[in-house]
Amino acid sequence: MNKSIKTLLLSSVLALGLSAQTIVTVNGVNITSEDVNKVLQEGTQGRFSTLPTQKQQELTKRVVDNMVVQELVYADAKKSGVLKSKEFKTELDKVMVNVKKQLAAKVWEKQEFAKISVSKKDVKAYYNSHKSEFVEKEKVHARHILVKTEDSAKNIISQLAFLTGDALKAKFIELAKTESTGPSGPKGGDLGSFPRGQMVPEFNDKVFSMQVGTITREPVKTQFGYHIIYLEDKKAGKTLTYNDVEKFIDQKLKLEKFKKKMETKMKSLKDGAKITYAR
Repeated sequence: MNKSIKTLLLSSVLALGLSAQTIVTVNGVNITSEDVNKVLQEGTQGRFSTLPTQKQQELTKRVVDNMVVQELVYADAKKSGVLKSKEFKTELDKVMVNVKKQLAAKVWEKQEFAKISVSKKDVKAYYNSHKSEFVEKEKVHARHILVKTEDSAKNIISQLAFLTGDALKAKFIELAKTESTGPSGPKGGDLGSFPRGQMVPEFNDKVFSMQVGTITREPVKTQFGYHIIYLEDKKAGKTLTYNDVEKFIDQKLKLEKFKKKMETKMKSLKDGAKITYAR
């Protein structure tokens, strides 16, 4: 699948708030972005949007391919008479019993959860007493070039020493692609954004002391080798505002109340039921 098709698939699936778009048609049957998104959300437990773009593209392609195959197999099964066979009908009856129970439980839980309410006063009180939960750590966006020897690192630094601004960044990316032994080399040494404490101590201490748009003037030695670091961006830590997290807290408190309600409800149902375990 070429890049443009991947992008089209992904943009269709992520088009939130828009009507479902048809991604592919198989013998007249439309597979929509809504269909695909449902599978992706269930498969990633609602975390699809937090995945890296490349991973989102891979998963989307896999899901679409599987749904196409499913339609093709289903159509062939119908054509060959599988749906009229005794075996199919017997298996379908068994499946439907479980489906009805699972669907009933799902709708029941949804309706019970809808009855849960949390006051804005409680949400505000939680925020004020748990502000430490809503602190975003200081983050940096850095690149690095990893080499095996100190001399190699110093040689690279000498090539960068008199450059600044865009010229420095461009040359750093070029050298990262050709000289770095780390897995980020092909990406220009890009490590993405990360908070304080995520990297090994020697790397962490140095990168958080740097100024944006500069490189380390001396190699940074770690257990992995020698690093030359370029600091692309730095964001100070901050406490998220009440407006930033109000919906999150509301949902969190509702889930906590729902859990307690379900424990009480299940105890009541068990106490009122006749349950006999086989010996």
